[in-house]
Amino acid sequence: MKNPSYCLKTRSLTNRKSLVNIKDFATLPPPSASFNRFIDSLPEVLAGKDFKRVVRAILRAVRQSRLVGVGLGAHVVKCGLSPVIIDLIKQGVIKAIAMNGATAIHDYEISLVGKTSEDVAENIKTGRFGMVRETADAFIRASQQAVEENIGLGSALGRLILKDRPLRAVGSHRNKFASFSILASAYQHKIPVTVHIALGTDTVHMYPEISGAELGESSMTDFRLFTSVICGLRKGVWLNIGSAVILPEVFLKAVSVARNLGHKLDSFLAVNLDMFQHYRPRQNVTGRPAPEGINLTGHHEIMLPLLRLSVLSKLRKV
Repeated sequence: MKNPSYCLKTRSLTNRKSLVNIKDFATLPPPSASFNRFIDSLPEVLAGKDFKRVVRAILRAVRQSRLVGVGLGAHVVKCGLSPVIIDLIKQGVIKAIAMNGATAIHDYEISLVGKTSEDVAENIKTGRFGMVRETADAFIRASQQAVEENIGLGSALGRLILKDRPLRAVGSHRNKFASFSILASAYQHKIPVTVHIALGTDTVHMYPEISGAELGESSMTDFRLFTSVICGLRKGVWLNIGSAVILPEVFLKAVSVARNLGHKLDSFLAVNLDMFQHYRPRQNVTGRPAPEGINLTGHHEIMLPLLRLSVLSKLRKV
């Protein structure tokens, strides 16, 4: 009996189309090389290639005065990354911020006392989870002022952090850590900052003094502001960072409204950057609404500083 290999139709390896080529391999810059050379040394393969595509898209948007906006989940603040986001606002890279209620809560607590995030597993046993006065007081005041002045909850919170004192102040201090607040920074630099709440999901909703009507109206104002921001997303970049449900859903609806109103969102890059890839970001950020989408998986505390320095070093060519 013949060897089965003699029946196969073969071809030369040199004629076969191959998906990996040494021209795409990583290069080896010396330890003294610039950060730019380090970024350029990443392989043009999988996430290395995608990361560089994201950097290039942000650079192009910044240079062409297009929108670069970010949606932030609470984990971004809890990982100590507020300074990274704030610096990108100051440098003129980020032009719009959206966050869910939990992100705003942690941002406010950082601004007031320089710390946030409690041991939920421990405190839920005794009914003490979420039972802090100052945070709820801030949301009560901000939502009241937002409704009275027809502004969004995000702007009201940012202004409160900078100028106001909570109803029951901590000692004699105001928000002395306001320089670490994303809300405050966005308000200071006059860029849109929106807070998108889902009633019943945040600790401040447990307080009987808080008004669902005022929270809802002020967050609805923010949704309309957010939609106006997304209307200008053409040739820009939207990054969803660490929000698995709320902000992907908000983004999807805003894109639909923008297109319904006649805005031509036929070219923008949507990026989901998270430790795990969840269903809604993949469908409702980088999938259904986006002409081009990229999903990058990695720890925020590593990926965001890397992204910041990659963009800034390329802008300054250092």
